[in-house]
Amino acid sequence: MDSNHRIFVSGIGTGIGKTVISALLVEALDADYWKPVQAGDLDSSDTKTVRSLVSREQVTFHPEVYRLKAAMSPHAAAAREGIRIEREKLILPPTPKPLIIEGAGGLMVPLNDELLIFDLIEYWQASVVVVVRHYLGSINHTLLTLKALKQSGLPVAGLIFNGEANAESTSFILQYSGIPLIGTIPLEQSVNPEMIRHYAKQLKPSIDRVFTTT
Repeated sequence: MDSNHRIFVSGIGTGIGKTVISALLVEALDADYWKPVQAGDLDSSDTKTVRSLVSREQVTFHPEVYRLKAAMSPHAAAAREGIRIEREKLILPPTPKPLIIEGAGGLMVPLNDELLIFDLIEYWQASVVVVVRHYLGSINHTLLTLKALKQSGLPVAGLIFNGEANAESTSFILQYSGIPLIGTIPLEQSVNPEMIRHYAKQLKPSIDRVFTTT
């Protein structure tokens, strides 16, 4: 797979909506899904959530390599169980289809004492979709995220704004960064397969455009 077929969904922080956006991308691109490291919520994992939201039948949900019990930073959750997360064990699953890879938190989340989420993206040379949710400080967090990716030469496919709109912040981030806008998903009272299908269809032209030009 080239980088256009390895699509890493990252966010500017935790609780940004990466799982919902991952489901949307799986639906829009007829892609497979992989969450390499799950920390906490094992009974309602992100993989299970994406599976419940995607309507396509021919999707492979690749199993997590690490399933950690504590809802903590992965390096800390692993240490609690006497485990060390090793990059060598995080092998990209083979698939002829696009692969949506969902990260944990933001770029600088540690997996062990030396390895960050960022390092995995760089190692895999994945194309990145950055999920943004507006809050006080989100401009700073977004631009820092994008700067780190740009400085490493990693392809940033585009931005998806998720949640309550803020036209001023959105406009500034797009103008300053020069990163393409894939789309905006408004704040929803509930997330369900119908909503995912709706926005997957709506954003399909933008998604196709960024993944044929990155």
